[in-house]
Amino acid sequence: MKVRQDGRIVIVAFGVNSDGRREVQGMDIGLSETETFWTAFLRKLARHCLRGVELFVSDAYEGIYASVSRW
Repeated sequence: MKVRQDGRIVIVAFGVNSDGRREVQGMDIGLSETETFWTAFLRKLARHCLRGVELFVSDAYEGIYASVSRW
């Protein structure tokens, strides 16, 4: 989920737990959706909770595509 506020981007990542319930996995605030921002965000998720990703859904921002494709 993405929200723009005061020129910044607020990103919230959701995941599904073993019981099938949706949970917030992480949140971050950035100035833009560059590859650098997304790579740092995904690394933070990986350090704390990101495991067994089977599906990734996003809009058409090049920064996230570049980051995920290198993952």
